[in-house]
Amino acid sequence: MLALTHDDLLTPGERFALELLVDLSAVLRCEGEGDVVRVRAVGEPRAASAAELRARRWGMEVLDAEVRIEKSLLRFVLDVAGAEIEQRSSVADRFGRVPSRETASVRASVDREPIVSEAACALATAVRAAAGRRLFRVVDPWPNGRRWAVSFTHDLDVVEWWPVFTALRLAELLRHGEIGRVARVAASAVASTGRPVVWKAVAELLATEKQYDVRSTWFVLCDRPTLATARAGDLTYRPDSHLARRIFDALAAAGHEIGLHGSFATSDDHARFDSQRTLVRAITGVLPAGVRQHYLRMRAATTPRGMVSAGFEYDSTYGFADRNGFRLGTADVLPLWDAERQEPVGLDEAPFIWMDRALSKYQHVESPRAWIDDALSLAERCRAVEGLWVGIWHPNLAPALGFPDAPQAYAHLVGELARGDAHVAPLGELVSWRRDRRALRARVAPNGEHVTFVADSSAHPTAFTIRDADGRVHPAALAG
Repeated sequence: MLALTHDDLLTPGERFALELLVDLSAVLRCEGEGDVVRVRAVGEPRAASAAELRARRWGMEVLDAEVRIEKSLLRFVLDVAGAEIEQRSSVADRFGRVPSRETASVRASVDREPIVSEAACALATAVRAAAGRRLFRVVDPWPNGRRWAVSFTHDLDVVEWWPVFTALRLAELLRHGEIGRVARVAASAVASTGRPVVWKAVAELLATEKQYDVRSTWFVLCDRPTLATARAGDLTYRPDSHLARRIFDALAAAGHEIGLHGSFATSDDHARFDSQRTLVRAITGVLPAGVRQHYLRMRAATTPRGMVSAGFEYDSTYGFADRNGFRLGTADVLPLWDAERQEPVGLDEAPFIWMDRALSKYQHVESPRAWIDDALSLAERCRAVEGLWVGIWHPNLAPALGFPDAPQAYAHLVGELARGDAHVAPLGELVSWRRDRRALRARVAPNGEHVTFVADSSAHPTAFTIRDADGRVHPAALAG
């Protein structure tokens, strides 16, 4: 176990970065006194590259009952996981997004690595070494003794007027010189004339997930579309239409989670978050806990504040549109940081790691199998740091909508990840569990022989597996 040294000289950002590393490490923190390892921040917060930090053992020094962490690592963590660099950027692309090149992970050329999660793993190792014969307890990173986790998510962008989207996709394929795919899509679209193509695609996707006992998270658009929003690719369907309700009812019946896909306007007009969240509840009967911005359109410095004001518990917008990887350097759930106010936002982030269209739309990679290979490669990186892989699959990736072989590719992805050793669950459940784990503390009796585990009284009743330095399960005495 460990205790953080209370240092009044730490800035709020340094304190946030230190707390984040400890949380990601899964080492149990001690509340009160006890003969445990102390973690202390030292040095000056100078800039340091990922390569430099790695070469110096992440700026960590292991002593007897103490681990010293250089403030240069805390500065790096704040830039990457705290997104301070991109929050202060004034650059935006045509969709109002901070471009990938403006993020700290891309600037540092570590966007394909869960760099902050790796540093947290190094901290766990350092604490174990510093503990010696002292009490050392670590919490299993995910429920049911699982060492990593997976969450499948879907952005429902298309419900009605599917031939329009097929035409747009055909134009995209022609620009990419994919003549063979154009012919296959055109033939499939003609054969599907007059049929509910999107519903069929959704039903097939749900059948695939049912086969592997997967419950996923669906982010749905929920506001009144206009000709202008439809032309912009923003709000494209009526959430109270027969087709949309049919999909929502199927999701509820199968036990999937429904979240809000915030429209373009919510990025700046934060009152829209509340109205759209309320409309989701009115139509589906579910008040969504999570949100993801449509087209990932978000002002990193301010949009999350609107999410908090509307009552959301978590966001899952942080990720790349034009590539796959680790935008915040983490394969896990983490609190968001407000760079301007120098305090936590009050919202958890579940960054997505992989998205289907990142390769086809931006990298011109049209082979669905190549997309899946990329997804599995990144999943292995998440597994290596005992983290969380979050993927986005758009349900409109169907043959008649321009994506031959895509449904079969997704079935392969689900089979590979669901049959493995990961804990698979909707995002909301994983975020809630991680929030409870973050609040877990230990109290050591004066004689040092008895440990009580204390959970936040506001937390949901949660089962944790706690182990000692040798990996043996510790009988947890949990106080409320």
